[in-house]
Amino acid sequence: MNKAITQGLVLMPPPFSAGLNLWSREDGLSGQGSYAGQPNAAYVPADQDFGGCLELQKTLTTQKLRCFQSIPFQPGLYLRVTVQLKMMSGALPSVRIAGWAGNTGGANVTAAVQTGPSLALTSYGNVVTVQAIIGSGNRQGVDMVWGTAPVMGHFGLDLTGPNGGVIRIDDVLIEDVTDIFHSEMFDWVDVRDYGAKGDGVTDDRAAFDAADTAALGKTVVVSPGNYYIATHLTFENPVEFQGTITMPDQMRLSCTRNFNLDTYTAAFGGELLGFKKALQALFYFTDHVAFDLNGRRVELSAPIDVAALAGLTSFNQRRTLNHGQLSVTPGTAWDTQTVSATATYSTANPAKLTGVANIASIPVGARVSGTGVGREVYVRARNIATNTLELSQQLWAAAGTRTFTFERYQYMLDFSGFADLSRFEITDIEFLCGANASCINLGSEGANFRIADCTINRPKNRGITSSGRGCQDLHIDRCQFISSEMGLTAQARGSVAFNVNANDAKIRNNRAARFGTFGVIAGTGHIIMGNHFFQGDDTASAVPSAGLVFTALNPKSFLTGNYIDTCFIEFSNEHDDTPDYASEYSFGGMTMTGNVFFALAAAAWFRFIVITPRGTGHTLVGLTVSNNVFRTAQGAIDRIEMIDTTYATLAFNSFRAVVFDGNTFNGVSQITQSPLLIEHVQNTASDTWTVDGSAYLPFGSRARNVTSVVAEGPIANTSNVTQWVAPYVLAEQGTGQSKVALKWPVPVKGRVLAMIRCDNPL
Repeated sequence: MNKAITQGLVLMPPPFSAGLNLWSREDGLSGQGSYAGQPNAAYVPADQDFGGCLELQKTLTTQKLRCFQSIPFQPGLYLRVTVQLKMMSGALPSVRIAGWAGNTGGANVTAAVQTGPSLALTSYGNVVTVQAIIGSGNRQGVDMVWGTAPVMGHFGLDLTGPNGGVIRIDDVLIEDVTDIFHSEMFDWVDVRDYGAKGDGVTDDRAAFDAADTAALGKTVVVSPGNYYIATHLTFENPVEFQGTITMPDQMRLSCTRNFNLDTYTAAFGGELLGFKKALQALFYFTDHVAFDLNGRRVELSAPIDVAALAGLTSFNQRRTLNHGQLSVTPGTAWDTQTVSATATYSTANPAKLTGVANIASIPVGARVSGTGVGREVYVRARNIATNTLELSQQLWAAAGTRTFTFERYQYMLDFSGFADLSRFEITDIEFLCGANASCINLGSEGANFRIADCTINRPKNRGITSSGRGCQDLHIDRCQFISSEMGLTAQARGSVAFNVNANDAKIRNNRAARFGTFGVIAGTGHIIMGNHFFQGDDTASAVPSAGLVFTALNPKSFLTGNYIDTCFIEFSNEHDDTPDYASEYSFGGMTMTGNVFFALAAAAWFRFIVITPRGTGHTLVGLTVSNNVFRTAQGAIDRIEMIDTTYATLAFNSFRAVVFDGNTFNGVSQITQSPLLIEHVQNTASDTWTVDGSAYLPFGSRARNVTSVVAEGPIANTSNVTQWVAPYVLAEQGTGQSKVALKWPVPVKGRVLAMIRCDNPL
């Protein structure tokens, strides 16, 4: 940068040939004396060394020479004043560059250093050069620091020391040397200064490394051009891309001081490629654990196979992708791959399909459907040599050889290529699937994958899929799921917001609108808390769908504080290859408390809690449904719970620890309660009172136990004489064994409160 050029500053004082009246013998101020007509000064037109020059005899202690011309000065400007001279005769003085600094008011800035280093003259006839640099900043190499107050100067030189000597002085040269200080003034180094070609062919890796080494905390500038980098490249200093780089797909760019989408977009000349290369680098050392999209949008034209991009199959360190938007560009790359093939399933190998026809065309990660296949079963692995497929779940009724359908959905971010991926996080990302693509597919194995504060907008088939067991301790927090099937009736929808195969998922404070199913949850130890999922439609008496499906018999999980809207909770054992009861944990192990269950315009037969046994002999052990609100609008439902007996029913004779208590019912014709405190009034004396609480007991269960019978008022005989007697109890009486008989020693009448349970003591 040269301000004489860029700003048109006139820095050069007049030559002596223009007249000595232009040169002051004082400070150069208007009205001060000049050298014109002075007996000790003369213009010499033809010196053998200088051509025209000033010959001056030193007569004063400090002999000053200053131009009357005001030379402009400003902050950030550095001037070099150069004078060549030679001693002709007489006493040898000393010489120094000097100047007078003036502010906007025309006053001298006394704080400015106005004289340069002094040089003693030691010989005659030899040309000597004296220089000084004047600048605003106190930098190495600046001789006269002026600060920011001066706006102009009168420059020249001083002669000091003994008088009488005669000196010839060449024209004073003043030049802008600000560029000398660029490396200090500007916080950058340019790769081209270190040999980078930027021709798109030459490997500029060495030049980039050299610039980065020299930067020492400054910004490395990749100036305009296209730079080919053949190998991995790491910047240890901040980098600014004005030009772009080209690298082989497998080579990584690591920007350790500004690792974000803006940097990579500039580096690779586009957001999509920049996003991919930054995501690739995230799995290696970048001195960052988070990849920031800078709040920007990236258009994806095809699914991203993250494992292939990273060149890894295992990764177990925390990494985060955050703060931006990913959007799908429609195209055939998002088309679902569908294959039908025959295969054999045996309970001897419950996680495999064998003898798979056309196996090479069946992609890993495909969802399996067919007779006897439960929901959300996927292909985990494929062995073409042995014609076998490994499945994410067992099949409940698919033994033998039959035809299966395999559908491979296309995901915006597909992590399924990782054999093991743990502690990866996606936060504050909006996924605009546009009904063209599914959203996220997890790794085959792994733990602590976390998705938080994200919006999954209109996924085509699936929101978050676990096609293996990469969902161990999965966290989905404060996300919004918006269905692409809003306009369809509930029973026509096929989308699933998420599924879980492993244990200990935390699904908290999410909102989901009109999916086919909010979640299909295998495994155990889950916390489902604070979510709002609604799946109704605009059809009167609509056929509802399951909001959550628990496929482990005994999930030991909590469903707490959720808003469950026009859908139901289903318990199923559809991922059990031997679904009949076999001395195992049976249905139960579930606490449902503090939830709001609501249904709008539901048919009377709609139920909020459904158990669907896939095999015989199962019972219910450890189910607590307490302190919930059950409410309907625009029509009442008969009751809140049922057993779907399409395949089997439950064994009512072995219920244990089943509690329906403290719930509130509105728009429900028949409440459900156990333990049931029921009042029985016997108006006609009898020795057997039949207490019928069958309508209240959950799932049409039996009246298994009576824990108390308390008389409310006197127990009297036919003559209304109080009888001091007590009954014994016979449980499981009547049709369905759902009634209780109170046996009295004599016929009596009166009123009692009985506590009836549908379960056995533990």
